[in-house]
Formats: sequence, structure tokens, C-alpha cells
Amino acid sequence: MKIKIATICFMVGILLIPRMGFTADSKSDLPDPTTIVKDSDITNKINTRLHADKHLGKFKSIKVDTDNNGVVWLSGTAHLLSEEEKAIEIARGTEGVVIVKSNVKIKNGHPISE
Repeated sequence: MKIKIATICFMVGILLIPRMGFTADSKSDLPDPTTIVKDSDITNKINTRLHADKHLGKFKSIKVDTDNNGVVWLSGTAHLLSEEEKAIEIARGTEGVVIVKSNVKIKNGHPISE
């Protein structure tokens, strides 16, 4: 009788181990909620600083995105190269930013004569 109960418990345990392992793995793929808040906080700080500068009213077309490692991506368009550089400078000066990467296109820049 004891052997039968022990065998049943052993078999139930073996059947549950893969399910427990699968459950643990699926939760590890989800981002930490505090990371999401931190990333959106960095993005909001940069957007606020971009729109607060009186000389940089054209930053409405520059989009800011932050990943969970503190990497900031700037995209969109700027009218001059100096506007892109100023946006990068503002992003770099924001707390929590590790790296700034820019995909900003210059929209109305003057053509370079050769």
C-alpha cells in the first residue's frame, strides 16, 4: 500500500515538473513594470525639455523612444542639422539616459554645393 501511494506521488510530481518549468519561463519574458515606468519617464522628460526650448519649436516632428536599457532613439525630421544636434544634446543631458541614437532626417537643409 505504501509503495502504491509513493508511486502515485512520484508520478504526479514528474507530470507537474514540466508545467512548473514552463510557467516560470513564460513570466521571465515579460518586462518589469518598474522598467516600463522608468522608460516612459525618461521619454516624457526629454519631450518636455524639447518642447520647452523657445528656439526649438520645430521639435514637434521629432519622436523620442526609450528602451529598457536607457537607450534613447530619436526619429522624425528636423529643419536644420543644428536642431538635430540640439535634440541629441538635450537627450544626453537627461537623467537615466545611457546612449542616444538618432535617425532624424534633415528636411529643409541647404544643399551643399560641390
